[in-house]
Amino acid sequence: MLRGAEKQSREPMRLSELNRHVLLSQPALSRMVDRLAGRGLVERCADPADGRGVRLSLTGPGRAVQQRIGRAHARSVARALTTGLTHDELDLLESICLKLAR
Repeated sequence: MLRGAEKQSREPMRLSELNRHVLLSQPALSRMVDRLAGRGLVERCADPADGRGVRLSLTGPGRAVQQRIGRAHARSVARALTTGLTHDELDLLESICLKLAR
């Protein structure tokens, strides 16, 4: 759901902050958050900096689900990127990725 290789944070965030990092419209994200909260995967808490605002965070079970799905997604992406590449091409891809990561 997140775009880019962003640092995982356990700090609660506002819906507007989360919306900058996902490929969903704000109304679709709001509906998803409502469903996740209903399942006990996301919790809402008051924003201490703005009494009118609400911050969102994953619950313990929510983090477990995210990690399980994230691992499966990462394996799927890796498979899609590497299927059909030779050993030499994989070495080159690794070299390029490491260079870009620096």
